[in-house]
Amino acid sequence: MRENARVRVDGKGDYQELVDEISELLGAPATLENRNFELIAFGAYDSEGDLDPSALDPVRTRSILTRRSTAAVRRWFEGFGITRATGPVRIPRTVEAGVYRGRICLPVRHRGVVLGYVWLLDYDPGPTEQQLDAAMRVTARIGALLADEAQHGADLTRELRAVLTAERGWPRDMAVAELRTALGVRADGPHTVVCVAPWPSADPDDAPSVRTLPGARALCTVPWGTTDQSLALLVRLRSTDTLTPAVSAATRLLEEAGGTGPADGAGTSPVGTTGPHATPSGTTGRDSGVGRGAAGGARDGARGESTVAAGGAATGAVAAGVSAARVGLAELGTAWAEASAAARAALAEPRLGPVAQWAAIGPYRLLTGLPPEAAHDPALHDLLSPAHRELARTAEVYLDCAGQAGRTAAELGIHRQTLYYRLSRVEQLTGLDLDDGEDRLLLHMALKAARL
Repeated sequence: MRENARVRVDGKGDYQELVDEISELLGAPATLENRNFELIAFGAYDSEGDLDPSALDPVRTRSILTRRSTAAVRRWFEGFGITRATGPVRIPRTVEAGVYRGRICLPVRHRGVVLGYVWLLDYDPGPTEQQLDAAMRVTARIGALLADEAQHGADLTRELRAVLTAERGWPRDMAVAELRTALGVRADGPHTVVCVAPWPSADPDDAPSVRTLPGARALCTVPWGTTDQSLALLVRLRSTDTLTPAVSAATRLLEEAGGTGPADGAGTSPVGTTGPHATPSGTTGRDSGVGRGAAGGARDGARGESTVAAGGAATGAVAAGVSAARVGLAELGTAWAEASAAARAALAEPRLGPVAQWAAIGPYRLLTGLPPEAAHDPALHDLLSPAHRELARTAEVYLDCAGQAGRTAAELGIHRQTLYYRLSRVEQLTGLDLDDGEDRLLLHMALKAARL
């Protein structure tokens, strides 16, 4: 007796049913991937007991668990001509490539264009020609679905970009109405917005498929500053209480963006270090390094050191921001502003990233709303010069430690007398009195704003 265990990956029932149909036709477990080797659906097919353990080779396991394959795996399989094939392609067992069992690839095409692949584990004696012909007819139905969805996704890309770039007032209201019409009943649920910046390309074809991102409704590229692009993602939520799908999608997008870690020479905080400059517990130095290196944002986390200087993010730095959750689309423009601000904050302050939620960026909720020139207060002109980076670092750590000299000296790894000397030099350079609350506030805000 044969039983098929259905597994839904992205809520696409039509794809799952078609994959199950192919599994039944050929008596073998099947998976469906798009042309970028991103998993859409798979079925675990059991015949008279457990599958041969060799079916769970590294390539198949990674594809199912991470929903994608590596670039090297993609190149290896494409070397068998699957991008040009119009019929089944048999790929032999190759242990050194991580393929412990042979494959049958059924190219999914629509109007002559390959849109994806159905993969099956080969077996002896294998499916007949008649069975393969029947399976290829099912792939044609899958191709039509993929083509329809690609066209629909392109429309949503244009409409989402129109909302995020429209001026306030009736232009944005009109754009929101068009996006709401395109989404239909899906527009009324809870949503959030993700911003990934900077994004390496303005071409939406260089972004992941919406279908492969958790909870994704639509994505588009949006101008970021004067030269760069950012990626905007509209994410559906099950409730307004959790942003987990948005954080998962943002993490995946950061991988796609290929962001680097800290600027050269910058250290990372030990896991679990406490204090205002610590790496968040539960992350590694490498993980938390994505998005480091903004305006003076490289830190020696072991001692809480930072460098504050003029300039943008370090080359390759990338971060993501997530807005607060909202029901419906009426406040989509505000949500985008929040997501953008959170991404800026994560680039400026590595401890907030690599994925920063608007609700968690603290004073940067206000600072990101200030015009750029606000950071250039004349009192800090000399302090923010390259010649006084050490003093600026000392002042910021001192203020982050709530003016506690003992904590500050410990974080910087210096003697208290050295700290007092440096703080007196800060007062001389700025004309500010560090015993005055308002002067402290001005200095702290200006140092933080300089990162942005």
